Amino acid sequence: MKSPSAQRRLLAFGVPAVLLLANLPASAADTLYLYNWNNYISEDTVRRFEAHCGCRLNQDYYSDNEEMLAKLEAGAVGYDLLVPTGNAVESLIRRQALRELDKSKLPNLRNVKREFLDAWFDPGNRHSVPYATSVTLIGYNVGKIQELGLPTDTWALIFEPKYLEKLKGRVTVLNSQRELMAAAMKYLGHSVQEHDPARWDEAKRLILRAKPYWAAFSNSTYIKDLAIGTVWVAHGYSNDMFRAQQDAAAAQRPFSIGFATPKEGAVLAVDSLVLHKSGRRPDLAHRFIDFMLAGENAADVSNLIGAGNPNAAATPYILPEIAANPGIFPPPAELKRLEMLRDFDPKLRRTLSRMWTEIKVR
Repeated sequence: MKSPSAQRRLLAFGVPAVLLLANLPASAADTLYLYNWNNYISEDTVRRFEAHCGCRLNQDYYSDNEEMLAKLEAGAVGYDLLVPTGNAVESLIRRQALRELDKSKLPNLRNVKREFLDAWFDPGNRHSVPYATSVTLIGYNVGKIQELGLPTDTWALIFEPKYLEKLKGRVTVLNSQRELMAAAMKYLGHSVQEHDPARWDEAKRLILRAKPYWAAFSNSTYIKDLAIGTVWVAHGYSNDMFRAQQDAAAAQRPFSIGFATPKEGAVLAVDSLVLHKSGRRPDLAHRFIDFMLAGENAADVSNLIGAGNPNAAATPYILPEIAANPGIFPPPAELKRLEMLRDFDPKLRRTLSRMWTEIKVR
């Protein structure tokens, strides 16, 4: 989840926590290297962590799990922490690419909600700590969609020509094989964990029918495009839609951004913090994880980023209007319609890769 912004690098210089070091920069050795999704930790949180540890936090960004896995597979090393989604955690464990956690260094692990522990992708949480949740859904320009009389509660909005004819050139979809094909599968009434290639081929054909109406495959620019009004509908992540909504409001645009989970269901992502084996500072990585598990820090993930939150200690600090937003915190009835992506066997992965290539080149 993702790209021009994947190449962006932020270097944030820490504020030492000890008075004796107050006027000295953290040494180059005291740097934590984090490979993270775009817009997935606020600058305020980064500054507080750097002051807390007397270190630097250096981030690189990716916009899709497949992009992150491919970079690591190609030999990228030196990242202390990654923030993969469940299916990518499963893949990294299978590749033996992760360090096991030292839970004695994570006293705040007790703050994680029980339902997010011991997940299918990492039984016993030997390698992963839940960080944030998101839903892949539809964001939209409220005024334009109302003006056109279009529905906002169905994937038909991005797949059906009868709606797309009114939106041509104003729709973007994620540049992600798994996410876009999953949306098509949900619209067709299939599971995103389906193993029958024929059903995935049906999803491919649905996408190819809709593709001529779309403006772009976009993993990051849709945030700005929604916020400034050049795009009216976007398929993307709930936390990104929150960002677009806040940006449009801050700029006092003459429209507002809404986002909703389609009635057919959608993808739920649980993103976790994991330690890569090539990282040089597992000590700082553990300090960062435990820092982010503290209630007030964990609440930043929701209040400042707009992500769902697996941390029980964060609940009292989350703003009521965010806690009540069903696009960020889906109610129980909606949760039943959400599915997580799972890793597939090599044969099906190759089949889906060929379908994705056909989608992109046609």
